[in-house]
Amino acid sequence: MTKPFSISPAEYADALNVMGDKINVLARRETTGSYAITLVQGHEGNGPPPHSHQWDESFFVIRGEVEFTFEGKTKRAVTGTLVHFPAGTVHSFTFCKGGADVLEITGEGTQAIEMFSALDREIAAGSNDLARTAEVLEQNGVKLAI
Repeated sequence: MTKPFSISPAEYADALNVMGDKINVLARRETTGSYAITLVQGHEGNGPPPHSHQWDESFFVIRGEVEFTFEGKTKRAVTGTLVHFPAGTVHSFTFCKGGADVLEITGEGTQAIEMFSALDREIAAGSNDLARTAEVLEQNGVKLAI
């Protein structure tokens, strides 16, 4: 059974360094009962290649702009925009000029935090080891579509 909770910035665990971006874990699925919430501080030009996974994923842009690509189209999401991808949707995104802060909510069955933790542990910031990165992603339920 889940319980009510709150978390303030002073209580955040150390941010994960995922490919040069900072990710704070706000809530794990064990805490919420089904979904996870992270706060992503993305640097200009960073973002994942086209991929899919078997959990829903929503992004709320808190600051800056992010270009999301899905269904063959690219949409620029400005501060205040919500973007949602149902499970299985191939998508990618890139943080625009000046970077962006994004609240990410991943749905039931999510392995996102485990994936972020593995990338933080196993892939050094600035590394271009795409083969190893792809391997870590696949081990955590993410399929690259490139």
